[in-house]
Amino acid sequence: MVDLTSLQGKLGQEVVTLQELDATDRRILAALDEDPRVPIMVLAQKLHLARGTVQSRLERMTAAGALRPNSSRVLPSALGRGVAAAVSAELDQSHLNEAIAALRNIPEVLECHAPAGDTDLIIRVVAKSPDDLYRVSEEIRLCPGIVRTSTSMFLREVIPYRTTGLLAE
Repeated sequence: MVDLTSLQGKLGQEVVTLQELDATDRRILAALDEDPRVPIMVLAQKLHLARGTVQSRLERMTAAGALRPNSSRVLPSALGRGVAAAVSAELDQSHLNEAIAALRNIPEVLECHAPAGDTDLIIRVVAKSPDDLYRVSEEIRLCPGIVRTSTSMFLREVIPYRTTGLLAE
């Protein structure tokens, strides 16, 4: 199994947490969650804040990794990738970095997590069809360091990605 502490350090993922966000940050994020395309000037006016305040706080949160990239707003189905799945992977630990580097080069890999438990990596993928999902799964299985995979296709999304409730806490 993957050592989560060393993996996080190797991947360089340090994120601002909600405990570090003040009420103004939360107001900005809640307004962006409501309308992600709102211009900064309009956002500042809506929240009765100075444009510079909104700009600097968004830049700080972006630099800290607290905001997802804008590309995450694009639905894979809009790009012809309507089939979604989770691929569980078991790794040879001596090839962890090589496996992650190879996974980054597969466009259909949307995200990859190192969970606690028997599985080393859970990889969220998309594909054009079930046959294409087989191809993507095989591409993952052939990555250096991956010993075994198991693929579970999602039939439908019942709760989409969301953070709105967390911002209200």
